Amino acid sequence: MGSAVERTDEHVREYLIYRGFTSTLKHLDSDIKADKEKGFRVDKIIEQLQQFVQNFDLFGLKEYWVYLDRRLFCRLEDVYRSTVNKLRTSLYRYYVICTIQRGNLEKTQEFFQRQAAELQGQPEWRDWFILPFIPTPEQNPAFSPYFSRQWADTFLVSLHNFLSVLFQCMPQPVLLSFDAEVQRTTRLTEENEQLRQQLFARQTESRDQREGDERVHHKLPMYVQNADRLGDTELELVPSQRGVSTVTTPSRNFFSTFLPQGRRTPGKPSQYTTGSSPSQVAVGRKDPPTNPPAKSKEVVQPKEAKPVSCQASTSEPVNSQSQQSTNQSMNQSTNQLTHPRHKRIQDHEKERKELFSKPLSQAPERKGEAGEVEPLPDTSSEPPDSSSNSRSCVGGAEGGGLSAEQPFIKLSQEEYGEHHSSIMHCRVDCSGRRVASLDIDGVIKVWSFNPIMQTKATIMSKSSLLSLEWATKPDRLLLLGSGVGTVRLYDTDAKKNLYEMNIDETHPRILSLACSPSGSSFVCSAAALSRSGSSDSVPRLPIPVSGQLLLWDTKTVKQQLQFSLEPEPVAINCTAFNHNGNLLVTGAADGVIRLFDMQRYESAMSWRAHDGEVYSVEFSYDENTVFSIGEDGKFIQWNIHRCGVKQSEQALPQDSTGPFVLSGYSGYKQVQIPRGRLFAFDSEGQHVLTCSSSGGLIYRLNNGEPALESVLSLGGHKAPVVTVDWSSAVDCGTCLTASMDGKIKLSTLLAQKS
Repeated sequence: MGSAVERTDEHVREYLIYRGFTSTLKHLDSDIKADKEKGFRVDKIIEQLQQFVQNFDLFGLKEYWVYLDRRLFCRLEDVYRSTVNKLRTSLYRYYVICTIQRGNLEKTQEFFQRQAAELQGQPEWRDWFILPFIPTPEQNPAFSPYFSRQWADTFLVSLHNFLSVLFQCMPQPVLLSFDAEVQRTTRLTEENEQLRQQLFARQTESRDQREGDERVHHKLPMYVQNADRLGDTELELVPSQRGVSTVTTPSRNFFSTFLPQGRRTPGKPSQYTTGSSPSQVAVGRKDPPTNPPAKSKEVVQPKEAKPVSCQASTSEPVNSQSQQSTNQSMNQSTNQLTHPRHKRIQDHEKERKELFSKPLSQAPERKGEAGEVEPLPDTSSEPPDSSSNSRSCVGGAEGGGLSAEQPFIKLSQEEYGEHHSSIMHCRVDCSGRRVASLDIDGVIKVWSFNPIMQTKATIMSKSSLLSLEWATKPDRLLLLGSGVGTVRLYDTDAKKNLYEMNIDETHPRILSLACSPSGSSFVCSAAALSRSGSSDSVPRLPIPVSGQLLLWDTKTVKQQLQFSLEPEPVAINCTAFNHNGNLLVTGAADGVIRLFDMQRYESAMSWRAHDGEVYSVEFSYDENTVFSIGEDGKFIQWNIHRCGVKQSEQALPQDSTGPFVLSGYSGYKQVQIPRGRLFAFDSEGQHVLTCSSSGGLIYRLNNGEPALESVLSLGGHKAPVVTVDWSSAVDCGTCLTASMDGKIKLSTLLAQKS
């Protein structure tokens, strides 16, 4: 009960802060400090009684027991009155024995003088009045048991158990049961999730076993079962389809496990004549459908086979006569196939093998060849986007007749809507269990999303907050940078500030924080308030804000050193460590990227990277390059082994790089300068997540390509996305996209391994 009371007090305190009831909060804190019941913590009550005994405070001991009797014991039934009296007698005897053991006979005589009128009529105290006059009472047979350690421990344990049972049996207000209900709901949700995973595993196991039995019994292949649905021209492509059926079947069965049972029809083969790819049919996405003839078209892509592909792309029978001839040919033996048809089948097989044998570097050529087949009529209701068309053409050549699957499947998308203003930062901790999000009002929410979305802590600061970063060891700690020159270390489990560090009064804005992977130190970027010389009426080029880059020790909570920023002290907008903390990369307001050696604590190299400020910078997956986004709207990859050498450069739209604009009523516009992370990589460093006007965009990183290839749009936002994060700590990747309307979308992705 004590823990429930403590958590309820925290909830009430948080509510009073949220409502602005500061005077009520002060009275609550003072009442909690003076609470004699100690929040129904039995150990605290026993500790208070022992403190009175050790200090020989007889008056305080009697007053505290009278309070407990009036507040708690008097509500008990009469049958428990004798137990309460025995506990009180033992408490007084415990006090008397303590005075004798510590040699304070004056307190012993004082006890009997003050309590004589009350205790003379009680038979259990009749022999105790001679205790002060016995030279060695601990050797007296009548009193020796009370001087043993065993008797004292037995008394304290009995009193502890009595109070514990009493508090458990007391009627509790509804507010105290709230925490227990939340824990019970969480436990049931976790159990349901485990049972659901077990059910999926059983279904997959039974399905694999059933398919194995079907292969043992030599079940007829799909093209024979559906012979009455095939046209005469489709029959010519049957052998090449049969050749790739063993490749596509496992993929279809794997993704079908994510569907509810009602959407699958066991024992009935899937039909892909509607234009959807097998992965789209299995997962149930509502992506724009591809062209209906895509299946047959991708099998026959060479120029020589163009007349055959056009003929085969018409999946419906041409007329009733061809349908009858097809049925007759299927009812007869397969030996009746004519010699020219055998020859065409062999040609198709040969061409398909040539397509598969081409290396990946010839993908643009395959795109061009597939593009020649595109003018075929499209019967879908809405046209697919160009990027999906190009990928499906390439995948058709590589997949042998089936459209290519996207590298990620969006399993779900949830919304966290506890913020009421634009988001500045949104970061997942190292374990992938908790998220910390900061809005422009200075409100920080710490929340979890597995198994359900639940707010763990709310932090509201009197001063403005500008930056946050999770500590690496332990991962429950959160670094918070303010606009008044302080950095706080906040414990998200205990919900309290551990330390508050004063950085520098002349540079009060803490723009960026980065914690070393070892957890022993963190880097802090502090900037001045305004630009020097900006008050002059004569127009000048913008002068970068003065700043400092400092290294702090998290154990001693002291500043270790200040980095040298050449050619002049400038505000650092973004910082990032590599995997072992030996390198630190920073992006500054002067457009320069600086790389620091953290073993020597000095700058290893620096180069001008962007026209304008550097907004976001990160190491690549192999840590041989650095990616950056700047004010000029460019997404550039830099080689750190050759100072200032670009490895790739792409131009991104403004809604990916900022400044971000949210239009309102009557021409009102809200403009936000980028503060948080603008891009994040997946676990293998092959894809990057960026911001956009309606949600996150995932691109495939192609070295040397003139433009990034968009592979998936997360969507879901009605306002521009201003910061993103991508966590791969769990099996399914988790993408966070936060927008200017205070909404955070959490998208769960499943990577499709090729």
